[in-house]
Amino acid sequence: MSTEPTQPSLTERRKAATQLDIARAAASLFAERGPDGTTAEDIAGRAGVALRTFYRYFRSKQDAVGPLLSGGAERWRALLEAAEPGDPLAGILERAVTEALRAPGADGAEQLGWTRGLLRAAADDAALRAVWYRVNQDSEERLLPVLTRLAGDGADPLEVRLAAAAATDAVRVALEAWAATDAPPTGPGSPADLAVRCLHELIGGMRLFKV
Repeated sequence: MSTEPTQPSLTERRKAATQLDIARAAASLFAERGPDGTTAEDIAGRAGVALRTFYRYFRSKQDAVGPLLSGGAERWRALLEAAEPGDPLAGILERAVTEALRAPGADGAEQLGWTRGLLRAAADDAALRAVWYRVNQDSEERLLPVLTRLAGDGADPLEVRLAAAAATDAVRVALEAWAATDAPPTGPGSPADLAVRCLHELIGGMRLFKV
């Protein structure tokens, strides 16, 4: 049986593209007007879709930014899925998080810019914070089987679960700390720099990462 990942269908790719268009429209409007000053109708109009299309994909205006907030986690998980068991797990995690957050090119910097703006807006919007926390919970749950494979058959399931939680929190805390500053997207104080620091602090005492 083939172990190659199933490629998304054309319909799935179009759906994802529409969701991302709506997410970018929502983030742009939140930056201009704040969540309180933005309606679902505003977002649908900015994205060029019907209001019924908006509600086909999202329950609320805050939910609409989920695809933007989850983009980094998806890149990080894809990098880990491409890794092979056998190398020290700490090194695999560090390389993956660095690559996922290093913001190469204009697209990466733009993605981090959206994230910074949304996290700043979330400070005063409980519903937006809930979306952020849900994105991180989902990331942790989807990361667990990836780390289980990389840790190998002899790994303690509890330790692997703790590792998934710690790795997810390292990225979350790094992005929140960075968003509260005016530090650039690369170099000292960047998300990648802070995430590696958080990762070292959180996994340093775990037996799973002892060589």
